[in-house]
Parts: sequence; C-alpha cells; structure tokens
Amino acid sequence: MAFDSFRDFIGQLDRAGELKRISQPVATELEITEIADREMKSPNGGKALLFEKPTVNGEVSPFPVAINTMGSWKRMAMSLGADSVNEVAAELGSLMKAKPPTSFREAIKLLGQALDLRHAKPKTVKDGPCKEVIHLVRNAELGMRNESGDSLPTLRTPHSALPIQKCWPLDGGRFITLPCVVTKDPDTGERNVGMYRIQIYDDRTTGMHWQLQKVGARHGRRYYETGARMPVSIFIGGDPVFTFAATAPLPDGLDEFLLAGYLRKKSVELVKCETNDLEVPANADFVIEGYVDPKEPLRDEGPFGDHTGYYTLPEPYPVFHITAITHRKDAVYPATIVGMPPMEDFYIGSASVKLFLPVFKMNFPEIVDIALPAEGVFHNLVFVSIKKTYPMQAYKIMHGLWGMGQMMFTKYIVVVDDDVDVHNTSEVLFRLCANTDPQRDSIFTKGPSDVLDHATSEMAIGSKLGIDATKKLPGEGFKRAWPPLIKMDEAVKAKVEKLFKS
Repeated sequence: MAFDSFRDFIGQLDRAGELKRISQPVATELEITEIADREMKSPNGGKALLFEKPTVNGEVSPFPVAINTMGSWKRMAMSLGADSVNEVAAELGSLMKAKPPTSFREAIKLLGQALDLRHAKPKTVKDGPCKEVIHLVRNAELGMRNESGDSLPTLRTPHSALPIQKCWPLDGGRFITLPCVVTKDPDTGERNVGMYRIQIYDDRTTGMHWQLQKVGARHGRRYYETGARMPVSIFIGGDPVFTFAATAPLPDGLDEFLLAGYLRKKSVELVKCETNDLEVPANADFVIEGYVDPKEPLRDEGPFGDHTGYYTLPEPYPVFHITAITHRKDAVYPATIVGMPPMEDFYIGSASVKLFLPVFKMNFPEIVDIALPAEGVFHNLVFVSIKKTYPMQAYKIMHGLWGMGQMMFTKYIVVVDDDVDVHNTSEVLFRLCANTDPQRDSIFTKGPSDVLDHATSEMAIGSKLGIDATKKLPGEGFKRAWPPLIKMDEAVKAKVEKLFKS
C-alpha cells in the first residue's frame, strides 16, 4: 500500500486505534521528548503520538509533530503497507529465491513477480505537493529572503515555523531527527538516500552529520578532493516507507527509491529541486535544499543524546547551507527521539534485519535467524542461530557477518544452535552460560567501529568479541560426551495440556 502523504499515514494509524492526539500546547524543547520517551517504553511500544500544537519558544507552530509512528511491530508493518513485517520479508525472500520456470504454472507465477517489480523504478514528474509552498533564497549570503522579498520561514528560533526539537538537556541545539538526505556520486551519478542527523546552527546553516563510513560521506570526500560545491537536499515525511528505505542496509550503489517503490508497490514519483539538480519525492512534506562547500572549514556538531543511551560529544562535520525550503500546505512534521533503549528505532532496525535476512542466507545458508536485541542499540549485540554441521562453523559466521556492510560495527556476536529462539534474550543467555567455556569458545578481533561508540579508545576503531554458544562437535577441543537438554516426553505434555484445559 502506498501512502500519498505522511498525513495519510497518520489517518490510517488513527483509524486502526494506533494514535494518541495531544491537543494542548507542548514545547518542542524537551517536553515532547519526555512524553514520547514514556510512550516508547510502554508495553509493546505504546501508541503513535500527534502533537497538534507544538510550541517553539512558546509560540505554536502551524505544523503538527508526529512521533513514535513506527514504534511497534504493528505500526512498522503498517508503514510498509502490510499486515506484518514477516509477510514483507517472506515476499522479498521468495523473490530472491526465484529460479527459472520449469512449467507453465511456474512461468505465470514468475511473471506475476516481475510485474510487481515494474513499480520499483522511480519516475520523474514535473510538480508535486512538496512544492505547494516555495521559499527561495536569492542569495544565501544576503540573508533568508524569498522571491517576493518576504522573510523566509527559518529553521532557528525565535522565528522558526518548523517544530524542530531540542531533545535532551545537554544537546547542542535543535536537531532534525528523521531527515532523508539525498546526495549523488559526482563520478557515477549514483544516488544515495541516507539518514544523518541535522543540527540547526542558525537561520541558514546546519550541521551535516554523515559518519565516516556512510555513503554520503564518501560522496562528500570526492567533492572535497575536487573543491566543487556539493549539492545536497533533505526531505522529511511523505510515504513513511521513505524513512525505512533511508535507514535500510542496502548495498552501495543500489537506489533506496527502488526499494521504496518495491515495498509500496507503486513507483516513487520524484520532482527536481528548485535550486539544485537533485530529485526528491513529490509527496514529501518538507524539502530543504542547499549545498556543502568543501572550501569551508568543518564545524563542531553536537553534543547529542544518541541511540547509544549516552551523549555523542562534539566532533567536526561539514556545514550545510540552505538555498530553499518547500513544503506541503497541510504538512506534518515527522520526528523521533533516540536515547536509552527501548526506543522507536528498535522496531525500524529489527524490520531491516527481517527483510534482509534472505540476503544473509544467500551468503550463509546455514543461518536460521538473526536478532538485534534492544539493549544492543542496533548493532552492538547480535544473536545468530545456525544449522551447525561441521566444526568451527560458528566462527565462519562471525567473520562473515563482520565483513558485511553495517555489521562491521557489531561489537558482540553470539552464535547459537537452530533450536534457539534468538528473539528470546533469556533463552540465548541461558545457552551462552550453559554451552561455553570462556577461553575455548571466544574470539577477539579488531575492526572498524561506530563513530558514535564512546567506549572505544580511538574513534571509529575498536575490538570485537565472538562467542560460540553452540553444541560442541568433535574437533572443536571438546573431549567429553555432550549431555542432552532436559525435555519432557511429548505424550506426557499432551496429556497434562488436556488436564489444564479441563
């Protein structure tokens, strides 16, 4: 299912009983965070929240703030237009397993899958709702003025119309927390849509927190090598699948709008920006256009209360200069908060793992399931279950996963047998404690780390620990007989089950 706007998605959540409306004024400075944090930590992620009168320095913004909209399994599935995330994962998995047809029936089935893919490729249109209101900057150095000479609605208080939050007390300022950042490789023209937080510096400049290993940063390095001004555009809102696609661990060079089109079963309509040649979704709620100047010094960005549960301290990053802001007349401002888990991002990250599990299985067919516990704040801790058939297989999986995309940031990998539910942390910890000898079943290695990880001695460089919690086989240094796991006789269990029911 494709959503025509973020407001359309909000309406769907409301009809499904998944939305709480807050009609009284609530400050974007800290207060929205406190309310959202309590809701996100409610059982099963609580409800989505719509703040109808968010205030900026005491003044009500014309744009409502939506938060925690994907903070449960149900709402995450709804954002993908499905009844469950597993349903989407199964569909994607069957597509990847498609084989040449051997019968007419199989050919028809494969044709149906191919017809579904016709919606994946984005298409360019001349105009769209994201341009219902246009504020152009004639000259970024002369101040924020639009074509009529009127003041441009700025990002920074006290005149800001956008309800951009200051989330936590020690934050360095206000941050856009769900920005989809569009860049292009200057050599190949390949597009990337990433999610990098945006700190508001003043009326016309922001930070651009693309981390060292991100694709946007790689695009930026090429511009820094040439000295050419780098066009960048940021969009917020539109179909919620855009947010998911921007955070998905896609292979470098694969267009996120292809994934979005496939998931929504409708091509993403793109419209050219007003002040640069980048394209953004025509149904986005807000678009912020601008550039990064490689000749300009970097500027400290942060601190910021991050998904690690700690503040990320200030570090130098590029400055983004605003050249235009466009938006829908009825725009809704989507936002999130990050902090000590569990948070909304747990469901977004877990959905990515479910959807891309078929990719992992193509490389490692012995993998049964993968889980990222909320306590691991995305990738610090990964549980993997495997169908083990030979000695040292668990270590093969550890090294393989550390070499795949953002899995390089994982600090701890625990591998268990295929009969373990990796989504049950208690069950995994039981096997970890019961099945391991710490020295024999552990391995340390080194590699890249998340730049947000405050615990490493050097930024972006750290160590990793892998633990083999599987049943040990001959050849793995285990000389004794492995005992059976305690289980009740199935016939007795069935008999007692009937007794309990009666």
